[in-house]
Amino acid sequence: MPAELSPTDMAKSVAANRAADHVMNGMKVGLGTGSTAAWLVRRLGERVRDEGLRIRGVPTSTRTAAQAREEGIDVITLDEAGWLDLTIDGADEFDSDLTLIKGGGGAHLQEKIVARASDRMIVIADAAKKVATLGAYPLPVEVIPFGMNSTRKLIEAALAGMDVDGRETSLRMTEGAPFVTDEGNHIIDLHLERIGDAAKLAAALNQIPGVVENGLFIDMCDLVIVGHADGAVDLHQVKVDLHQVKQDSA
Repeated sequence: MPAELSPTDMAKSVAANRAADHVMNGMKVGLGTGSTAAWLVRRLGERVRDEGLRIRGVPTSTRTAAQAREEGIDVITLDEAGWLDLTIDGADEFDSDLTLIKGGGGAHLQEKIVARASDRMIVIADAAKKVATLGAYPLPVEVIPFGMNSTRKLIEAALAGMDVDGRETSLRMTEGAPFVTDEGNHIIDLHLERIGDAAKLAAALNQIPGVVENGLFIDMCDLVIVGHADGAVDLHQVKVDLHQVKQDSA
């Protein structure tokens, strides 16, 4: 491990390396977007070159696709893959239920499509991403450009009936212009501070005309691997209510 890495990058690298161990020969793997996912793609590239690992990767953004090709990973589309064995991605926040906020990199639409088309989803993160309650990180909502201001007003009206602490919204900008996603859309970030009912909020947002997708990932993640600067990792899985399982199987 390079000594010049910052503690945060060291933690991300450690988590990515552990996640890469879950990738086996012949797998079709969803490749996430963002700084943590970039460490994963780098590690998988090393395994392709050094171990002869044979995988096909489905990137969730043009950035990830370019990196994967540079690393020598066989890149295919989701339609070509049909279904994936595993998706590995980062997250901006996750809670004890493994509900996620994603979209800081502006790719949550493709990330959600790819994750849903996978047998398993593993999230890699540093310890700062673990929160007791979601919402400190702004929730991204992808919207189409047509009627965007009207869509934003509808989003703000919907937030009035939600269990959240903040209701401020902002249009994501980059270099003085609205951020544009790979699909040609824009992103409205919701500054909610606390999200009391993620499922209700996600459903309400996705009913609004002009909204393409929100950054809440609910009941999608199977495992979160948290890396630490000292090389240690923590594994977070959804706790199973064994009593309920016995009742359901009775």
